Amino acid sequence: MQTIQASEFKSKCLALMDTVATTGETWVVTKNGKPVAELRPYSGGRIESPFGFHPKLEIHGDVIAPLEDDLWKVSA
Repeated sequence: MQTIQASEFKSKCLALMDTVATTGETWVVTKNGKPVAELRPYSGGRIESPFGFHPKLEIHGDVIAPLEDDLWKVSA
């Protein structure tokens, strides 16, 4: 397992995240020489919806078609 000081992690965080995603390595972040956190590849499941919507969301009708003009009339 690789280690990195918190101050160095702060400046290299995004690049290190890319490295972890590519290599699958786990890194330990240290502060004052003591381990405080781990950076490792995400191992959880993927979201079922490709668009990130709630899994129980149902879309009915054509959501792309323009709305009818009648819907925009304001009644006095």
